[in-house]
Amino acid sequence: MTAEVLVEKKKLAKPPLEIYRLGDRVLRQPAKRIAKVDAEIKQLIREMLQTMYSADGIGLAAPQTAVNKQLIVIDCDPEEAATPPLVLINPVVKQASRDLSVTQEGCLSIPGVYMDVKRPAAIEVSYKDEHGRPQKLDATGLLACCIQHEIDHLNGVLFVDRVENALLLNEALAKHGFSAQAVKSIA
Repeated sequence: MTAEVLVEKKKLAKPPLEIYRLGDRVLRQPAKRIAKVDAEIKQLIREMLQTMYSADGIGLAAPQTAVNKQLIVIDCDPEEAATPPLVLINPVVKQASRDLSVTQEGCLSIPGVYMDVKRPAAIEVSYKDEHGRPQKLDATGLLACCIQHEIDHLNGVLFVDRVENALLLNEALAKHGFSAQAVKSIA
């Protein structure tokens, strides 16, 4: 990561972008590919990182901020200043393991709700970095889970759509003021 998109890992009193919540239509629209990485995209990356850190998140997809672009920022180590965040533009999962893992997921668009989700344990993803250069990444564990969660956002899918236990899900959503009608189950 270079200085042009580097931001300090800190909470801002007024983050630059609004994070939309479950029930907002913007979260259900498929995102458009980014043709070229220009100054506008680099500014969006900076603002997304600032917004993610301000919300104590480890991942944020552009559609969560009502920007209909295939852009994801991830930082599985937000407490460590030396660890650079990951920027994925137009990410595509090229391969996914048959082995599945169940991880408790949450989402900045559904604050307070944490549920178990089953996903491939390992993936290979291709994407463009913040300079527009093609990259490939093999990911496992939390990073693999996070990348898949954020790519779902680019396709209008939320983690709650993948939760298998509808009863627990409905209880958790109701407890935090969300409507179960906003879920589009694909579990």
